Amino acid sequence: MKHAVILAHPKGSSFCASIAGTCVKTLRALGHEALLRDLYEMDFDPRLGADEIPAATPFGPRDDVAAERALLADVDSFIFVYPFWFNAPPAILKGYVDRVLSMGFGYAPGVGQTRPLLAGRSLMTFSTSGAPDHWIESTGALTGLMTIFDRHFAAVCGLTVVDHKHFGGIHSMLAGPAAESILDEVGAALRAAFPKGAPASRG
Repeated sequence: MKHAVILAHPKGSSFCASIAGTCVKTLRALGHEALLRDLYEMDFDPRLGADEIPAATPFGPRDDVAAERALLADVDSFIFVYPFWFNAPPAILKGYVDRVLSMGFGYAPGVGQTRPLLAGRSLMTFSTSGAPDHWIESTGALTGLMTIFDRHFAAVCGLTVVDHKHFGGIHSMLAGPAAESILDEVGAALRAAFPKGAPASRG
């Protein structure tokens, strides 16, 4: 299988970056191909241009988006890694979805509705927050986000949502056994979802 690990955190030393690194390392150890897309390192422009909006005439992807879509063309799974900012993904990730995983790649026009183009592929997410887990659960923050982001995005594009694991109480100084325990959990989740030698989800 081929996976795209999409990291949306501005600090290369962040715990999200450690999670993304663990994803890549674990998947490769399982015999899968893992492509890391560090959106800040790439200096990805999240702003959807007027010429990229389907209603525009003419419209189409700009060169950076076309190149990104070419890299993702044979990906079997998308793995998002990001922090909660005001109970939502960073703008750079939303822009990546808007520009890259949108019309012409994630879905196509249909009769009366759009037609998904990523059927048979999957979505898995690892997110973090400074707020503790009990706050995220009691406020419904994760459930709400999954409804308007994970599930909606997956439904439009035809993706299967494998899991969304959230880790609360994360701070910049997290290290030692506490950090290792979370990274072990990330690795275990990936091994359960994508066993060694698993075939491509699209066939």
